[in-house]
Amino acid sequence: MTVDEAIRSRMSVRAFTAQPVAPELIREILALAARAPSGTNTQPWRVYVLRGASRDALVQQVCAAHDALRADPTLADEYREAYDYYPERWVSPYIDRRRENGWGLYGLLGIGKGDKDRMHAQHQRNFRFFDAPVGLMFTVDRVMGRGSLVDYGMFLQNLMLAARARGLHTCPQAAWNGFAKIILPHIGAGPDEMLVCGMALGYADPEAIVNTFHTPRIPVEDYTRWLDAS
Repeated sequence: MTVDEAIRSRMSVRAFTAQPVAPELIREILALAARAPSGTNTQPWRVYVLRGASRDALVQQVCAAHDALRADPTLADEYREAYDYYPERWVSPYIDRRRENGWGLYGLLGIGKGDKDRMHAQHQRNFRFFDAPVGLMFTVDRVMGRGSLVDYGMFLQNLMLAARARGLHTCPQAAWNGFAKIILPHIGAGPDEMLVCGMALGYADPEAIVNTFHTPRIPVEDYTRWLDAS
């Protein structure tokens, strides 16, 4: 697969098969991802690979917390993200794209606007890694600056493209961030580490209708300004 093919075919897969991913293949992908640039070569990424019983135990804990949070919204103060992934106040065009994405996905799955039970169940699919056999958790030392999150983004993109080139798929997940108080002790992260995000890794289920969902991209002209020399 060419780089262009890997980029074009990469997508956030939301249904995986149970086919295992060999540890050697995961190591190969991680080693390749680490070729990402980082400011003064700080390489701020830390990766935790969850498989088997460790993966399943985390899924059980976080799904239980997710259910408890729905039953008692006052628990929200216990589950706060360490950094603001999304803006505090949404404005156009970002809120429009967010809504298009959400209702496009829910519409495909036949989930109506007021169907809170099915919305909750679909959201909880995040905390099951969408049935992927491999879950990845990414942390960074809290001492690092905001620039390290930029570095991290390049590392994660490398990882996803390297996985795609080997026939695998991924789903990067910020949904886990609010449950860091459960996740960090489970993975053995130190007190100075911050959860950046999670990721599902595995082989896509070709029969799942959810995997036919592809998000649009705005044209180059909409986000690019050419400043030519006179």
